[in-house]
Amino acid sequence: MNKNTEIPLKTPASCGGDSQISCEPIKKKSIVREYAESIVIAVLLALVIRTYLVQAFKIPSGSMEDTLAIGDHLLVNKFIYGTKIPFTATSVVKLRDPRQGDVIVFEYPEDPSKDFIKRIVGTPGDVVEGKDKKIFVNGKPYENPHEVHKEKEIIPKEMNPRDTFGPLTVPTNSYFVMGDNRDRSYDSRFWGFVTRDKIKGLAFIKYWSWDRDKFRPRLGNIGRLIN
Repeated sequence: MNKNTEIPLKTPASCGGDSQISCEPIKKKSIVREYAESIVIAVLLALVIRTYLVQAFKIPSGSMEDTLAIGDHLLVNKFIYGTKIPFTATSVVKLRDPRQGDVIVFEYPEDPSKDFIKRIVGTPGDVVEGKDKKIFVNGKPYENPHEVHKEKEIIPKEMNPRDTFGPLTVPTNSYFVMGDNRDRSYDSRFWGFVTRDKIKGLAFIKYWSWDRDKFRPRLGNIGRLIN
């Protein structure tokens, strides 16, 4: 025999009584096990995505009208401000800090079990003040093209901080937030600042919207970016 001739390994089909390779039956995974493994992998991927990348939220109130309507479903970017390592205060993969104009989802300071969504008006070190429904940041008018006022009445500062408040200096690692529906939003004017560690992410797109009054989808809102 030529020394350079390559001898092929025997396959189970060619195993005989004189074979030195033992013929063992190939065990197939049960269908139940395959489905279980697939479900476990899918759940783990969903948890990773929800915890570190993107999370879905639904708008239950009108405090951000007309930017966000009741029944809008949106996605929140959770890694843009940095992803938290579980059980620590350390954040990694931060792209940038929260800034004025961002629409953010955060834990409601008075009840962390609830999530709120508002727009950032003041960042750390800013001085925010309200005068008769007009907002000033560091002494200059803050122009937000998305804000709406649905009530003409101006409430005195002594009665309510809705229309007139401050001046307030935003502390380190904190943010002053307000709803775009200014007259019907419960926000930093009433309960104070949002600390950095309570922010969950940046709202960036509507993926579904349902008008419960007309019982139909708002097709014009689906796929619309949140500015």
